[in-house]
Amino acid sequence: MSKTDNQQIIIILGPPGAGKGTQSDLLQEKFELGYIGTGELLRARKEIPDYTGKKLIEIMDAGKILPTPVVLKMWMDRFEELKGESVFKGFILDGSPRTVLEAEMIEQALGWYDWETNKRVIFINLSEQDSIDRLTKRRTCKKCGRIIPYIDECGGELFVRADDEPADIKERLRWYKEDVLPVVDYYRQKGILIEIDGDQPIEKVYNDILDKLK
Repeated sequence: MSKTDNQQIIIILGPPGAGKGTQSDLLQEKFELGYIGTGELLRARKEIPDYTGKKLIEIMDAGKILPTPVVLKMWMDRFEELKGESVFKGFILDGSPRTVLEAEMIEQALGWYDWETNKRVIFINLSEQDSIDRLTKRRTCKKCGRIIPYIDECGGELFVRADDEPADIKERLRWYKEDVLPVVDYYRQKGILIEIDGDQPIEKVYNDILDKLK
């Protein structure tokens, strides 16, 4: 058995509010995996005061989708970091790819790093109405960054994320249906999609994922 046979690459997809971040945290802890969140990478990158950093602020503040080459560059940099770790058990890619083109690019990138046979794709399915209900009710803790009411409160001040406002929710769902659902079909046709009912308690969703990963 080669070294890469024991590594897990888990891609998590789903509509806004499906709990992708929560399940990523649980799986990351369970399997001691690295984490790649595109939103996290973008927020860190825009803090660098160069052309791309300034451009990211402009585009992200306007709520626009970033071009694939920009996102791919950040993924590749992170892949390289993970590949160089002395103890590497795999990683979770949270909320990406966002388009079929990105899915194809990720396929090639995973092949470059000899990870193409290790990937599993989890789709946490949730109806549009359930997605809206969750997003309009949730709050984020300023102290720990966690989402309420889906985790225990730590006592920090709660706020509504800018992209959880009604107009932004509508736009995110439109983008999800037009761009992300074709990605789900892309992986389904490849026979590697694990579909999970997201309209369940966190613990049940988590246990269903573990059962399907066996």
